[in-house]
Amino acid sequence: MSVARDSLIITKRNLIKLKRVPDLLFFATLSPIMFVLLFAYVFGSAIDIPGVDYKSFLMGGIFVQTMIFGATITGSSLAEDLQKGVMDRFRSLPMARSAVVIGRTAADVGNNIVTITIMSITGLIVGWRITSSFFEALAGYVLLLLFAYSISWVMAYMGLLVRSPELFNNASFIVIFPLTFIANTFVPIDNFPTVLKVIAEWNPISSTVQAVRELFGNTNPLAPAPDAWPLQNPILYTLIWVVLFLVIFVPLSVRKYEKTLTA
Repeated sequence: MSVARDSLIITKRNLIKLKRVPDLLFFATLSPIMFVLLFAYVFGSAIDIPGVDYKSFLMGGIFVQTMIFGATITGSSLAEDLQKGVMDRFRSLPMARSAVVIGRTAADVGNNIVTITIMSITGLIVGWRITSSFFEALAGYVLLLLFAYSISWVMAYMGLLVRSPELFNNASFIVIFPLTFIANTFVPIDNFPTVLKVIAEWNPISSTVQAVRELFGNTNPLAPAPDAWPLQNPILYTLIWVVLFLVIFVPLSVRKYEKTLTA
């Protein structure tokens, strides 16, 4: 009960910090808006997706990419707190140690909800539409938030590991950027070189994008089924990765934070 109460307090603290420093949320949402506009109007005219409008194809990829890059706020914020000595203040308080990491990742769920809302409005403005049922669309949004939450724990561990927001930002970008592009995020993977195509097919980012597109009704119903199992069962494959990330990185992050306090 103490962990839950303390985690809620830390979550509130992080949300208040976001309110007082709105630049964080502004720039976190500005980037995906720019991606939507650039890809929709600059590259969209040159990319043909049979049976699907490119704007509809694009939005699923932009949603997932934004959730992943947004998760870096978790690691960057923890690294910043370590660097500025905020963790030393937490150490002196009578609170559950795991609450700091749990509260940080929970607060980022709120950030992601705001970001998804802004992105959805932007998508609707440029012509994107959800053609599935209400509950399918709701499941798509929930899946996005679940995947983002699991990635937040990966970023939390990385942030505690490097202890420097500058180093974390550079390291996370080097890892995330190629992973989001060696996927079906912006273009179909059918014409990828063989090695890259296999990587893209088994990349959890590809399965999440595919699942979101299907749940939003943004796929061509007449298109042949994908060859790879992850893309044939994108929801299940994505959920498997969500569970793996949480099972591995929740205890790792909590243990790393506890070691940091005792160091």
